[in-house]
Amino acid sequence: MSRIRPLSPELVNQIAAGEVVERPASVVKELVENSLDAGATRLEIDIEDGGARLIRVRDDGAGIPADELPLALAQHATSKIATLEDLEHVRTLGFRGEALASIASVSRFALTSRAAGADTAWRIAREGGQLDPARPAQHPQGTTIEVRDLFHNVPARRKFLRAERTEFGHIDELVKAIALARPDVDIRLTHNARPLRLLRPANDETALGARVGDILGEEFPADSLRVDHAAAGLRLSGWLGQPTASRSQPDQQFFYVNGRLVRDRVVTHAVRQAYADVLFHGRHPAYVLFLELPPEGVDVNVHPAKSEVRFRESRLVHDFLYRTLNEALAQTRAGRAGDFASGIETPPVPASESTGMSRPATRALDGSWNRPNQHGLGLGVREPLVDYAALFGAASASVSNAVPPDATLSAADVPPLGFALAQLAGVYVLAENAHGLVLVDMHAAHERITYEKLKTARACDGIHAQPLLVPLSLALSEREAAAAQDHAEELAALGFEIARGGPQSVIVKRYPGILDGADVAGLARDVLGDLAAHGNSRRLQETQNEILATMACHGSIRANRRLTLPEMNALLREMEATERSGQCNHGRPTWVQLPMAELDRMFLRGR
Repeated sequence: MSRIRPLSPELVNQIAAGEVVERPASVVKELVENSLDAGATRLEIDIEDGGARLIRVRDDGAGIPADELPLALAQHATSKIATLEDLEHVRTLGFRGEALASIASVSRFALTSRAAGADTAWRIAREGGQLDPARPAQHPQGTTIEVRDLFHNVPARRKFLRAERTEFGHIDELVKAIALARPDVDIRLTHNARPLRLLRPANDETALGARVGDILGEEFPADSLRVDHAAAGLRLSGWLGQPTASRSQPDQQFFYVNGRLVRDRVVTHAVRQAYADVLFHGRHPAYVLFLELPPEGVDVNVHPAKSEVRFRESRLVHDFLYRTLNEALAQTRAGRAGDFASGIETPPVPASESTGMSRPATRALDGSWNRPNQHGLGLGVREPLVDYAALFGAASASVSNAVPPDATLSAADVPPLGFALAQLAGVYVLAENAHGLVLVDMHAAHERITYEKLKTARACDGIHAQPLLVPLSLALSEREAAAAQDHAEELAALGFEIARGGPQSVIVKRYPGILDGADVAGLARDVLGDLAAHGNSRRLQETQNEILATMACHGSIRANRRLTLPEMNALLREMEATERSGQCNHGRPTWVQLPMAELDRMFLRGR
């Protein structure tokens, strides 16, 4: 080996660039974050050849004084922190002081800036390790940075750049993420001199929703729940996608911590658990969420690209996120405004077991309702008629008879899911509400209703522990064995009694009775693994929920069950009153709204 010697400053910066500058989008991120830290209210981002030829970012921020321009390109020079205490209370997006030096070392770099109150602007350039002296220039208050020929002096890195379209796609996604976090900033993006995004500042809730719609599609705000909740020094706000608006890819998941877009396993785990009861398998939720907490509660100095964070109280954050999101999703009920499933891509549903058509209920010309006879509406009946008066209670049964006597009822008098008209193919309930036609999958809907009732009963009665005839000894890691000891009370509340048997072993004495027949050893290992890794575990509840879901599925009305109009209306009223009733236990939609405007388009009315 050769002798130990210090690296040249240029080589140090190029090595740092390997961590900071992954691709052109990384450069845009660093430059835009600097602009936002400087108080910019307007950003112009010009890209050529996907960023390989040119990246230009212009802002109207505070600017840089002429005598500080050389320092701006020096390694580890910054105006954002000065002491260790500052680092523990970082409020800016950037703070390392290495981005500009790294970017300048692998490009042809120029910076022009005019500080607030200065008479003139100054320009400084750097190429091939040579820093040109600053010279006067024309420029309004703010800063413009030009990065040309990225990686021109590092051919090996340039070979890793993808096609122009791919690289610009990464830049566009980054700009979208920044625009979501800073709706107060005017952002303009061009590619090869062609304007592609013009995002005006949003100063009120209406404009904010419109801006979010411009970025993620106009249907996103309508298919989302607005969230804003604070507790324990934490605040979560933003948009939470409805389960029925889930996506095949996790391409619309934006999570910000104190304004910084991050990817964090604590966050991902909490979100996944919150959606576990309502999301179809293989689907991904969409969301734009902002978590705010004191700066000292999060360490942002754990990743060179600042894309990861570490929470000082990760369990508190996890529980807060889960409870807030779970509560928001629990409040979704079929028929509520903003919960319409019309036009939303949904997973396939099983084919009907019957091809028979039911005889519909109709309204006479005078507006009165003609009900079919009490023998029901479906064909091929194989099971006795369900007694909804007994199943749903007297209150539901009385409401179920509320069929409108005429067609003059106002929209306010019509329930969200309307009134039943008929049953189709022994599978679907057809109803009319103030918006048009409602289609309900009666088995899926009743499955969710039954499932929620079972969960409520479990919560009221508690979890009964079942003793093992022969206590079960498990060999675990020392960390997992310690988790059994540290979380003994929590485990007991879940129906588990697990005692520590040694440094790397535990003894399972009791398990939740509802899990009779389950793999107790495997479940205990999984639960203790979660407790050791995350400080909490929902595996017991999830496993219990799976069993309750199976019970609900087998206990719900099946295809080809004939229902009377009162029974159908009772089902609709129960759906409106049941949490998460927009989806069945497997995440499939339970109902679809077909608005009158859409029906008119189908039949070419008004053309």
